[in-house]
Amino acid sequence: MSDVLLVEKLDGHIATLTINRPDKLNALNGAVRCALIGALDQLARDDDVRVVILTGAGEKAFIAGADISEFKDARPVEQYRSMQTGNIYQAVESFPKPVIAMINGFCLGGGCELAMACDMRVAATTAKIGQPEVNLGLIPGGGGTQRLPRLVGEGWAMRLIMSAEMISGVKAADIGLVETAVAPEELEAHTLELARNIGGRSPIALQAAKESILAARRMPLDEGLKFERGWFSLLFSTDDMAEGVGAFLEKRKAEFRGS
Repeated sequence: MSDVLLVEKLDGHIATLTINRPDKLNALNGAVRCALIGALDQLARDDDVRVVILTGAGEKAFIAGADISEFKDARPVEQYRSMQTGNIYQAVESFPKPVIAMINGFCLGGGCELAMACDMRVAATTAKIGQPEVNLGLIPGGGGTQRLPRLVGEGWAMRLIMSAEMISGVKAADIGLVETAVAPEELEAHTLELARNIGGRSPIALQAAKESILAARRMPLDEGLKFERGWFSLLFSTDDMAEGVGAFLEKRKAEFRGS
């Protein structure tokens, strides 16, 4: 794929995407964005992959933010166009399979925004998480002002964005920014256990669940309930549904095939 992004497939229908710029604290640049979008496109079409783990190389950083060197001479129109054509945040959020952020070390700015675009977040207790864009005279531009208040509430979003403070993985779990915080030495094992759990489920049901949950953000309740009922009913036509019901009644483990 690319030396800035490592792609690995593991047992349990898992793929890992590792941002590989440890000397730059895995900062996001154009090469990373292109590689990530390309990898997600390939994994979306890989029927053997049911869940993706996104992380950063090394122990110091998940993603420490955008590569600020790219900002220096950027013009407004160029910046806008680059964010439209290389929107990794939307690419992750709209990816049809579950994505888990495994947060090790610094998770700042665009890195925090990319973690929030994932479906679940597991952080090391020692992780440092924040949105420090105001230090540069900017605001979050990858969804921070929109996804953060949805996760932690308006008050905490205001505080984190306006103060630029960094919080620990423990505090992030307390306020709902991440779902789980574990000791650094347990981070990989815990995340893999979660991924294997998810990877054993029906791929079609996982996609339906993700789309239905995300629909709750943009639809009134009545429309969201209708959307959910549509997916629920449609799944009755799948082999996976027949297998799941049959396995339950026969008291055996279901073998889902994604059909």
